[in-house]
Amino acid sequence: MERVRSVHVAARVGTRVRVVGWLQAQRRLGGVTFLVVRDGWGVVQAVVADEARLAPLAGALLESVVELEGDVVAEAQAPGGAELHSVTLRVLTAVTEPTPLLLGKKTVPAQLPALLEHAVVGNRHPTRRAVFRLGAAAMRGFRGSLDARGFTEIQSPKLVGTATEGGAHVFSVDYFGRPAYLAQSPQLYKQIMVGVFERVYEVGPVFRAEPHDTARHINQYTSLDVELGFIASHVDVMRELSETLRAMLAELAASSAAELALLGARLPVVPETIPSLHFSEAQELLSRALGEHERGQPDLSPEGERWLGRWAVEQHGSEWLFVEGYPMRKRPFYTHPDPARPEHSNSFDLLFRGTELVTGGQRLHRYQDYVAALAARGMSEAPVAAYLEAFKNGMPAHGGFAIGLERFLMQLLGLPNIRLAVLFPRDLTRLAP
Repeated sequence: MERVRSVHVAARVGTRVRVVGWLQAQRRLGGVTFLVVRDGWGVVQAVVADEARLAPLAGALLESVVELEGDVVAEAQAPGGAELHSVTLRVLTAVTEPTPLLLGKKTVPAQLPALLEHAVVGNRHPTRRAVFRLGAAAMRGFRGSLDARGFTEIQSPKLVGTATEGGAHVFSVDYFGRPAYLAQSPQLYKQIMVGVFERVYEVGPVFRAEPHDTARHINQYTSLDVELGFIASHVDVMRELSETLRAMLAELAASSAAELALLGARLPVVPETIPSLHFSEAQELLSRALGEHERGQPDLSPEGERWLGRWAVEQHGSEWLFVEGYPMRKRPFYTHPDPARPEHSNSFDLLFRGTELVTGGQRLHRYQDYVAALAARGMSEAPVAAYLEAFKNGMPAHGGFAIGLERFLMQLLGLPNIRLAVLFPRDLTRLAP
């Protein structure tokens, strides 16, 4: 008999079907046993009144892999509105020891350390799985939108020979007897590829060795990177970012209603024009609201970001807020200064629900400007010689942005810790599982 996925069982009322999956729960009630079997898409409930039919389960515990054949009967109280009767049961792979986490509840009854320690089991739970299905849908929307707008997907090296990209800590590795590093981002490569395709994007891992131990930082995450040429300023990049976010959210709405409902998530609206503040204006607001310690800083504090998030909702009805013109001293060497205010940059951060989600801006595109920028920071040209070669040979004005996928999921779903948006997190203490 052909296998039927759990999500299609309700459409087969009146027929006999075969379902395979993991035994998620087994409950006895008044002489009747209810079995809940989970596959990769959802759950199916089976009702067994004849004790003899449960004999194959002897010695098999929860999470055993089982096969059920049964008649599909409509039942409003059952998952999906249908359940299996007259069940024939077979155990395909028996579990003989109790699982480290209980997966039969609506949520996993475990604290974060236990969830991370036993993620190979915990990620099976429907609520955990839903997070990662939403991540996949977000990436699908990201790719589809950019493909439709003439971008080409690239894959840049993750082993690189220089650690001078932007000053962040890097992970060093032994590369056949000489030093190399895990890439902090595809930034330099995606800029180079503007000289090939004009418009490029990449989805891939990046590695940051900053010794953060916070709820919003992780040392390996998935970066959704974009770079485009022939722009007038960073404002063009902001428009592309807004369009990309709309497409990502549209894909979530179209394909992931069940996951959003399961997690109680609310999709935000991206306004036609996302409100924007200059960095100096933001600091002025924050200094009046939170104190003078906010003034004169090269970046926004987490408290400042949260306050600005509330301000954007109150003043503009927007859960999104651009902050433009960060000080040049805070931005990497390739950042284009604001021609009108050279101490500030043609760059931006996008805050989403009070947390920085995206960083982007306009890049330098003339070789001599790079020479001057590196000299001003006391940086050598030698480690980035191959990168600079592209600018010796003609590059248009260009810019781009990067979205952290896991932080996007954290903010979208209201997760208390970014590690809950990562399959197998890597942080200061964790290298397994």
